[in-house]
Amino acid sequence: MKTDVAAQTFSGRKQSLIEDARRERGGGGGGGGGGACCAPGSPGPGGPGDGFVFEEKSGRVTVNVLFALGSEKNGGFFKTGKIFETFEARLLHVESRVGRKSKNGEGGELEFFMRCELHGSDLDVFVNALKRVADDVRCIQEERAAWFPRRIKDLDRCNLLVTKFDPDMDQEHPGYNDSEYRKRRAAIAELAFRYKQGDPLPTVEYTAEEVSTWRKVYQQLRGIYPSLACRQFLDGLQQLEDECGYGEERIPQLRDVSAFLREKTGFQLRPVAGLLSARDFLASLSFRVFQCTQYIRHGSAPMHSPEPDCCHELLGHIPMLADKEFAQFSQEIGLASLGASDEEIEKLSTLYWFTVEFGLCKQSGGVKAYGAGLLSSYGELVYALSNAPEYKPFNPEETAVQPYQDQTYQPVYFVSESFEDAKMKLRKYSANIKRPFAVRYDPFTCSVEVLDQPGKIQDALSQMREDLKTLHGALEKLSSS
Repeated sequence: MKTDVAAQTFSGRKQSLIEDARRERGGGGGGGGGGACCAPGSPGPGGPGDGFVFEEKSGRVTVNVLFALGSEKNGGFFKTGKIFETFEARLLHVESRVGRKSKNGEGGELEFFMRCELHGSDLDVFVNALKRVADDVRCIQEERAAWFPRRIKDLDRCNLLVTKFDPDMDQEHPGYNDSEYRKRRAAIAELAFRYKQGDPLPTVEYTAEEVSTWRKVYQQLRGIYPSLACRQFLDGLQQLEDECGYGEERIPQLRDVSAFLREKTGFQLRPVAGLLSARDFLASLSFRVFQCTQYIRHGSAPMHSPEPDCCHELLGHIPMLADKEFAQFSQEIGLASLGASDEEIEKLSTLYWFTVEFGLCKQSGGVKAYGAGLLSSYGELVYALSNAPEYKPFNPEETAVQPYQDQTYQPVYFVSESFEDAKMKLRKYSANIKRPFAVRYDPFTCSVEVLDQPGKIQDALSQMREDLKTLHGALEKLSSS
């Protein structure tokens, strides 16, 4: 019985977002999305590695350096400039002040604070070079944050496949002994590897066998959706059937689905070759980009896949992403992940697992499913809405640390009052994530703005005031008509 249950459950996304997040924290198996937060250098307080905030995937880091120059070392200032030039350090901020020794009448000393960007491998040599021409050279301790994408084209760098439960690696995969299936999977994966943001989405000419697998999944799930799926999912699926060619006879193309989503909620699709690291996958959601597979599960096991495939993505996720409130909820999970610690990434991954993948909500006097892991798994969808599992109200603090089950169905599911309620609770939770900055998504430029300076925050407030004036004027016109 236990084997049958495991054969019906969908466990792919959980493996990516929770297990890999835990490996990131422990330092095993690589970090996600450039998550290495330690630059080369001396360990311990005051070492060069303590002073940087962001580490770029290119290996460049941002450091805050403080040093002093006495009156007898006035020429040292020009020498420090030469050092910055030699190491191709890009200056981001410069301050100077009278040194503390000068205030005590012990000499004419100046202290300099410089924030700069340089290659992490040069950090030790850079600091040692400064020590030869300046006094009291040190890096200032600040809270650290992993690299994260600022522009949508940076998603080309969010491609870390930490764990791949593909037929080449997983002996339990239904396609492991099928050489033709493995070749087919490799060819489709290559389309994703070659893709760059802004390119036309690749088209896959699916075989008759692949369409047959899709048809079996579609028919079985479509029959139980009306009684078990939430209203937003049913509305989205109906629109996809009416406008986007969803049906039993063909597997939808990412190009068509992405165009549909952009019109509905601003989300777009991006092809992915396999399971992404937690950090990279969540970061993509910040830009309203959903990383979507194009390959399909093996035909011998149409109701099971050890990894996300196009049945899971196109049937489980896409109808929900056509709903504006749910799309915003998904994006806000992504924004909360940017620059978060490895520990917070694990918690956010667990939140994603128990909401976007396996979430339930109250609706029409009952409980309905909105999680993609449920809506793409016949067995667990029926189980989750039976009297067998335990229900708990969605509370991010509790949900983020809830143990999950990877061998059988979940013993506990979290029920949201509504997507709006879940979104408000997530915002409150995200506000407590410790980061030395806040982030804001700009839909006009498809970029993330880091709010780490008063000027940036003032500009954002000014824009909001203008938007509020527009809305207030609209209300006045309505009330006077």
